[in-house]
Amino acid sequence: MFSSQPGNGGLIQEFWRLEQEMDEMLGRWAWPLGIRSTARGTFPPMNIGVTPDNVEIYFFAPGLDPKSVEVSAQRNVLTIFGERQVPARTETTWFRKERFEGPFRRVINLPEDVASDRIRARYQDGILYVTAERPESAKPRKIEIS
Repeated sequence: MFSSQPGNGGLIQEFWRLEQEMDEMLGRWAWPLGIRSTARGTFPPMNIGVTPDNVEIYFFAPGLDPKSVEVSAQRNVLTIFGERQVPARTETTWFRKERFEGPFRRVINLPEDVASDRIRARYQDGILYVTAERPESAKPRKIEIS
């Protein structure tokens, strides 16, 4: 099965193939494996936080062309999709490629008190910042006691 002959794939090639098969098999699990918060291959990774005024979502996506990304919101569902192009080096035989390339899509359910018409997005230093504002009526307010 294993061969160290250059023309037959070799031992390194066989290990690479087995690793790819394991990645494909384990990547189908419904929950993330290991310490990562998302399944392997999920792109872009994100952080989500809230303040009394906003919901802040940060997508970590270095090397993206902002023109290749679309952000949309409908009924408190935020969707980003696009494609990440990585320049190909045809003279290289890769044994492992961890940098994501190709089309991607992430869908996030926003809280109900977010105004979908008050969502802004900007891309800076490899991070796509999405801010969803809460309307005044949804913000906490202090009630005076009489």
